[in-house]
Order: sequence, then structure tokens, then C-alpha cells
Amino acid sequence: MSTNSNPVILCETDYKKLTAIVAPDKKTEEQGNTLAHELSRAVVVKDEALPADTIRIGSAVRILDIQTGKEKDFQIVMPAEADIHAKKISILTPMAAAIIGFRTGDTVSWKMPSGLKELEVVAVENIMAAKA
Repeated sequence: MSTNSNPVILCETDYKKLTAIVAPDKKTEEQGNTLAHELSRAVVVKDEALPADTIRIGSAVRILDIQTGKEKDFQIVMPAEADIHAKKISILTPMAAAIIGFRTGDTVSWKMPSGLKELEVVAVENIMAAKA
């Protein structure tokens, strides 16, 4: 979902979970505004090789909307765990799909019907990965 040419980095565990619910899709960028498109361009690494500040399933994330200056905090979860009131958003949402695999400090361009949105990844906390 990002218009960045930066690779999306995913650990093997997350890649397996995601490809079990969404098949990678190698469509063009204009048609590729989906999680399937992000999966098709992902670089998959061993779980232990994933940098600690990389957004993955279970990550607590703070993003900055560059145009508005507003920050948002949420956790990316599998669809069954989503709860907007608890600030848990499904990996299948456009925003989560746009930022999965990016790291603290990365800027992500996200296509929306109203135009291009620029997001900066301010912070990433991987509590589940730290416990593993």
C-alpha cells in the first residue's frame, strides 16, 4: 500500500500467517493498494533476524500524519483480535497493511481515495517478540 520503493521486511512467522489469509499479488502499483501487493514485494527474514523496531503482527505503533501533525497509537493484530475501542486494528485494514514491515523513522506514502497520505513511523514496540 505504500508508494515507497523501500522493501517491506517481514519475519517468516508473520509471512506465513499473512499468506494463509491473503495470497501475494504482483499487480502494478496502481492496482496494488492491498496487503496482497505488500506481501508480493516483501523481503522475508528469519524471525531472529528481524530488526527490533520493525512493524509486525502484535506491534504497538505510533504514527504521525505528516500533513495534519497528529499522532495515533494502535496495535496491529490478526483480524479475530481487532477491537477499535482497545486500539487494536486488523492487519487487513488499509493503514495496517500500508505500514507492516516498516521501521521507526520510515516515511510511508499511502494512497487513499482523497489523495496521498504521508505517514511517519514514530515508534514501534514489539512486546510479543521480546517475550519470545
